[in-house]
Amino acid sequence: MPDSTNPVPVLARIASDASCLHQALRALPAERDASTLAAHITDAQDLAGIALRLFLTRSRQKSRPSPTDLLLLHRVAQIAKAAQDAAAELTAALARAVENQRRQAAATSRRVVLIGPTPQQFIESAADLLDRIPALCDAREWPESPCQ
Repeated sequence: MPDSTNPVPVLARIASDASCLHQALRALPAERDASTLAAHITDAQDLAGIALRLFLTRSRQKSRPSPTDLLLLHRVAQIAKAAQDAAAELTAALARAVENQRRQAAATSRRVVLIGPTPQQFIESAADLLDRIPALCDAREWPESPCQ
């Protein structure tokens, strides 16, 4: 992990990784496989982990944080939540896709009742959550913007 006293490189990495994951989710083909979806779940969980480690490091540095430090901690907590929520949406997409595949395999007729929302709707929700993260890194109130 980069210098823990300087959140700029960590936030820049989070913003970059969130953008890359967002792009990957938007480009997922309709016939995605479970292993690809599972890999994206772990990517989102990794983003949340990085943000939480940054939060812990920064929150332990000062007994009386400044307003700027509190703003940073608030934004990092929001980043962690967005990444965790994205991982939860992707997990729901995976579970829904597997359940719908099970229903199709077990069907005795051509008419199969699939459960909604569709996996794609969960994936789109996760992509929207990840799309918010770079903006959370761009705090114009800070002396130095962490995502330049």
